Amino acid sequence: MKKLKLLLPLLCVGLVITGCGEKTIPKLENGEEVVAKLDGKEISANELYSELKFQGGTSVLVNLIDEFIAKKEIPEDEDALKYADAQISTLKAQYESYGEDFDAALTSAGYKNLDEFKQVIALDYKKNEVAKNYIKSTITDKEINKYYENNIYGQMTVRYILVKPETTDDMNADEKTEAENTALEEAKEIIKKLKKGEKFEELAKKHSDDKTTSGEGGLYSGFDKNDVVEEFWNASVALKDGAYTTSPVKSSYGYFVILRVKQAEKPSLEDSKEEILDTLTQEKISTDANLTITSWVKIREKYNLDIIDSDINSEYKKTIKDYK
Repeated sequence: MKKLKLLLPLLCVGLVITGCGEKTIPKLENGEEVVAKLDGKEISANELYSELKFQGGTSVLVNLIDEFIAKKEIPEDEDALKYADAQISTLKAQYESYGEDFDAALTSAGYKNLDEFKQVIALDYKKNEVAKNYIKSTITDKEINKYYENNIYGQMTVRYILVKPETTDDMNADEKTEAENTALEEAKEIIKKLKKGEKFEELAKKHSDDKTTSGEGGLYSGFDKNDVVEEFWNASVALKDGAYTTSPVKSSYGYFVILRVKQAEKPSLEDSKEEILDTLTQEKISTDANLTITSWVKIREKYNLDIIDSDINSEYKKTIKDYK
């Protein structure tokens, strides 16, 4: 975002070059506009442009192009401004927690006011959303179907008992191992009681260390794969309705004893498609640090970008050669 701000002085110069100011801009005898003069020298717009294009001109141009595309692709501002407000609120709280002046920090970073900073964040949001939308458009039906088959399930309802090892940070390795074994043996004893016919709900109320569910007999309703640790989910899926785990399920939380109540019917592919697209898009971005940059190269091509200035065009090609 700071980079965007640093480009603003050059954009202001662009306004002078094109004659948007109130002053009448003088011209040389050959018709070129004059942007500055002093004794013995007049600097033309063409001279200034020739210098500026080698001093960040390509970045300024790409920024202007991407800003146009982002605003065309996402003309509405509501979501972008909400995102910007949330980001500013978080940043402001962080600065204040360290006793620093947020407004002073903005000024120091070169922003005229908070609204300018907000607009930069909002534009950055739109650019990221445009890239995400492009990446979504490249995801194939084969990828969607594969994810649906392997990762989409009906929501699960279970009852569970959690036995946590009673460990503390100051315990040594042997003491922690002993606590682990004690928890494991307690979970095994609970399973023995279940086999003797004791009710799961009552055992959960008495023995579960998860107090958020123990009062309800260990009931946990309507969760899916992303809501729980992998061991818990895999054990739940492997059970039939009404069956419980006959061995304690070890996890980072402790040992679980799980009774599967029911699993809802798997949602249709059509109902799951948007969720799958969002997930696959995020996975692609997470595994490829350059994907957003690569996507923007393709997006500009989609808009038939043609950089007329040969010097800037050459510099642009050098910049994107690793992202083609």
